[in-house]
Amino acid sequence: MKSLTLILTLAVGTVLALGTPAWSDKKKGEESDVAALAKDAKITIEQAAKTAVEKVPGTVVEAELEKKHGKTTWEVEVLGADGKVTEVCIDAATGDVIGTEAKDKKDEKKKEGKKGK
Repeated sequence: MKSLTLILTLAVGTVLALGTPAWSDKKKGEESDVAALAKDAKITIEQAAKTAVEKVPGTVVEAELEKKHGKTTWEVEVLGADGKVTEVCIDAATGDVIGTEAKDKKDEKKKEGKKGK
């Protein structure tokens, strides 16, 4: 019984010790990336959301600041009355709509798969 408790304690301790630094490092890196992108953005998330729904009527369900092709952009996902999600790409410096892309369930599954890796 004492051996089982010791083995279990060591196993849990090892998992926690090895797992925590990987989670912590990733989070710190993501936070610094977002901070760098936020410095480039002249358009707020509220302004980006407003621009997105003017282009594609509906409800904003997600907005993310990203770097694409050397530009800082807002990727705003809008849920339309028809139940379809459209991604609206907005230049974070100028507020101009760069483009739109209809999302489908396959795209969402791919996106979820990438986040899990």
